[in-house]
Amino acid sequence: MLNITLRQLQVFSAVARHMSYTAAAGELHLSQPGVSMQVRQLEEVIGLPLFEQLGKKIYLTDAGRHMAEYARSMEDLLLEAEGVFEALKGIERGRLSLAVATTASHFATRMLAAWSKAHQDIAISLDVTNRQLLRQRLEKNEPDLVIMGKPPADLKVEAEAFMRNPLVMIAPADHPLVAQRQIPLARFADEPFVVRETGSGTRDAAQRFFDAHGVPFNAAIVMTRNDAIKQAVEAGLGLGVVSMHTVELELETGRLRVLDVADFPIIRNWYIVKRRGKRLSPAAEAFRRFVVDEAERFIRLPGREG
Repeated sequence: MLNITLRQLQVFSAVARHMSYTAAAGELHLSQPGVSMQVRQLEEVIGLPLFEQLGKKIYLTDAGRHMAEYARSMEDLLLEAEGVFEALKGIERGRLSLAVATTASHFATRMLAAWSKAHQDIAISLDVTNRQLLRQRLEKNEPDLVIMGKPPADLKVEAEAFMRNPLVMIAPADHPLVAQRQIPLARFADEPFVVRETGSGTRDAAQRFFDAHGVPFNAAIVMTRNDAIKQAVEAGLGLGVVSMHTVELELETGRLRVLDVADFPIIRNWYIVKRRGKRLSPAAEAFRRFVVDEAERFIRLPGREG
């Protein structure tokens, strides 16, 4: 039997994650020689090198890659065990790790704030990020739950649709098309659009929609943040296709308008997602039920109460 300590695994995982002894030492509040010693002791137990150095960079060996997978599985089991023990303490203690797509952050943070008031002893971790990083976090089984648009098809996840997510076409308030009704999609073949980066769920949905209607989609300007897209559209740099839930304030203040385009909005859904088979703590399960049952009341749009 391999005589491996949890500390050795923790140190190895940090080095493998950062590909740096120095960065791992900083994360773990250890000296660099201390980190090197722990890795060297682990290599002695296994009888194989876990890292190799080429120039100034280190890389995982074949043995190191296998160890990284085993270390991740062991860390997941320890987290699961922690969740089980927290579950024995009841719902009013424990922690909740939540990751949210940037396009859902407006209503998701309101939901979380309302839920946390009723569960003040729950430690909450919230990460608001883009689709690519959400996928990576799901793959690593890091958050308890993820709120996002279309779930990744290539990961083993369990996804529950809890609310519609209409994508609308937005324009500055003084755009000449604002007063028109049922504008044909073909009218936008030559219009520049301000879009998110490649891989964005909203951008992909818009591209598929235009392709299905045989209309070119001119992704002229790329932005990495939704706020930047709204500002660019307001400034007249192009039109945008965004979730209705991201333009609550701009519609209320009249800074942006939703164009009345034929076949719009593009109807998608918001999902609450977890890795398949993941055992949720009582706190995480309570939040999941809260989202499914209560999400609609946290949407605020002009002409709608709440």
